[in-house]
Amino acid sequence: MAVDMKKLLNQTIILFIVGIMILIGQRIGYGTDIIGAIPGILMVIGIAVFALFMRAVTPKLQFPAFAWASLTALILSMPFMPTSEVFLKFTDQVNFLGTTTPILAFAGISVGNKILQLKKLSWKVAIVAVFVFIGTFFGSAIVSHIVLKLQGII
Repeated sequence: MAVDMKKLLNQTIILFIVGIMILIGQRIGYGTDIIGAIPGILMVIGIAVFALFMRAVTPKLQFPAFAWASLTALILSMPFMPTSEVFLKFTDQVNFLGTTTPILAFAGISVGNKILQLKKLSWKVAIVAVFVFIGTFFGSAIVSHIVLKLQGII
């Protein structure tokens, strides 16, 4: 179970570049103080690096890095954890929507690089995608409606 340290280092460098992009995007889009958001973005990057490392050292577990990152952030932010106050204080300075721009750009590049593989899946994938989008939309609308109704807003 040897970890490819060169690959992990390259991924870490890319995460730092994305972190800088996020900070710049937040400054431009939301007027967020870059200096105030640096500790939070460093924590997010640290969790991402930890998640990539855990995925590398547990290849037989079939647990994706995203799940490791989510689980780690969840544990660090639980109210009974001694880390929650500091973790939430700093990560609250990172605007969630500011993180989506580079993520979506990289997702688009990733899909674009696999366009030939997507062509092989046939037209049925498009139908499944449409039903997923419709289901997600209506599911979100139903949950929102129920919550707003329970709160007496509508």
